[in-house]
Amino acid sequence: MTSWLLIAGDFVPLGGMDRANHALAMHLAGGEGEGPVVHVVAHRVWPDLERSAAVRLHRVRRPLGSHLLGAPLLAAEGERQARGFAGRVVANGGNADVGDVTWVHFVHAAYAADGAGVRGRVAHQYYLARERRALRRARLVMCNSRRTAEDVRDRVGVPSDRIRVVYYGSDPVAFAPVDAEERRAARAALRWPLDRPVVLFIGALGDRRKGFDRVFDAWRQLCGDPPWDADLAVVGQGRDLRHWQRRVRECRLDSRIRFLGFRDDVERVIAACDLLVHPARYEAYGLAIQEAVCRGLPAIVAASAGIAERYPPDLRHLLVQDVEDATEIADRIHRWRWNIDAAAARVRAFSDCLRSRTWRDMSVDIQRMVSA
Repeated sequence: MTSWLLIAGDFVPLGGMDRANHALAMHLAGGEGEGPVVHVVAHRVWPDLERSAAVRLHRVRRPLGSHLLGAPLLAAEGERQARGFAGRVVANGGNADVGDVTWVHFVHAAYAADGAGVRGRVAHQYYLARERRALRRARLVMCNSRRTAEDVRDRVGVPSDRIRVVYYGSDPVAFAPVDAEERRAARAALRWPLDRPVVLFIGALGDRRKGFDRVFDAWRQLCGDPPWDADLAVVGQGRDLRHWQRRVRECRLDSRIRFLGFRDDVERVIAACDLLVHPARYEAYGLAIQEAVCRGLPAIVAASAGIAERYPPDLRHLLVQDVEDATEIADRIHRWRWNIDAAAARVRAFSDCLRSRTWRDMSVDIQRMVSA
């Protein structure tokens, strides 16, 4: 059987690329150690991977918890393990230059954070250079969306014949549609009333990429209308969290916006909400969006997000064309509120479609593609 070497920062089922990495590693290891040997080079892995008899873990330290300081160490160990490796090697983006397969979840050449400071600019230049070298030398580049594939082609210069698109999978059990009983239980756990709609934002608050600044502006507009009765819940953390908490107090929106910080029970928070809003300036795919839709929530998202290409025609009204326009975002939220029951019904078929593709399906596609 073929051995595998996987190189990425984190293999944990907590969201985004980390969840996808974890799913692939568990599949290749056979779940309970029944598959081929899987070598994992990472800063952090979930206990189930550590316990697997089929996994050989090569842990790399992350000094001071810094991604930037840990990146060269991860690259060095990944490239050391890849030398002479008799099997398939899959590295996330520019994490390692191994010349085999690169799995791209985010294209640094497609987005540079505004106001990142000196440290942020240094980090961006480092990741940009690593990304360019690794992707251009890769035998195969796997992308999580067509949008990502286009960025890899147009911004990094990788020929189309070396690029493939593999959509993420889902957990149809953890992210099943929410029924009335689960919704009541989720709201009770969060101490939220049952009779007020709640709009959810999920995203890091460390820069402007996820678009919370525009969601905040839209929310101020909506709350300026006396009949507006929905509240906003914010899941995420980052260096700007205190800034936004202060802005909420200054604008006297304390009772209308709740900051929940980091959550490891996102599926329960989603169950307590009625709509997701996510007008990101750059979103290679958007797993949090997919998970909300899988649970039955309509999701208002940027038309440029990778997952937007999977939206069916009858849900295109949920796509924000100009993420800098807070009024457009507010209008789309407003229209949802006054058609709330119809909006939930219209998203059901899309929810079923996304849920039907599991993490195993994704992993099987990757295994076949890489082995071809």
